[in-house]
Amino acid sequence: MGSAILIADDHPLFRQALGLAVARVRPEARVVEAGTLASAARMVEEVRSAGDGLDLILLDLKMPGALGYSGIALLHAECPRVPILVVSSAEGAAAAEEARAFGAVGFLRKDSDLAAIEAAIAKALHRRAPPVERAPDDAELTPVRETVAKLTPTELKVLLAVLDGQLNKQIAHGLGISEATVKAHMTVIMRKLDVRNRTQAALVARSLGLDLRH
Repeated sequence: MGSAILIADDHPLFRQALGLAVARVRPEARVVEAGTLASAARMVEEVRSAGDGLDLILLDLKMPGALGYSGIALLHAECPRVPILVVSSAEGAAAAEEARAFGAVGFLRKDSDLAAIEAAIAKALHRRAPPVERAPDDAELTPVRETVAKLTPTELKVLLAVLDGQLNKQIAHGLGISEATVKAHMTVIMRKLDVRNRTQAALVARSLGLDLRH
């Protein structure tokens, strides 16, 4: 069984740069690329189908199909044992903290030099990341973040569709499932988030930055 590393970013030139960094750190790994969140999820399945092990995901926050930190949450739910290193133009310690809250092992700014990128990739491959200090007023949101991070991939897709304002019929069509199944997922989501309706569920997700555009 071989090993693979997924680079998910909508800028081809930056994917190429990350590919060069990966080649220097893990030259034996097969590099697979994706330009959208949907294609990233497909690449995860492609790697699995090929019988390869996925060693690392390099993920940009701002990609088509991704809302805020939803890309991290979704890919973490799809493959919880695979480390995710966020490489993003988002600024501030808060962005790095949120990224880790939703399942990333590390956060790196896109303007980092090649040496820093290589070092971060090496650390991420060993699941090592510097600790993040949480702000005192952030403590009450932490359990909710953890709950969202533990939703199943389908539950996350349903929640993101709700955030997008889609009706159950539209969600069912988009995911290839029945409306009854969508309703069942919403029931589970609301129970997990401890809310009473889909509007409250959307408000909780929005408060966590799942629809912020970086």
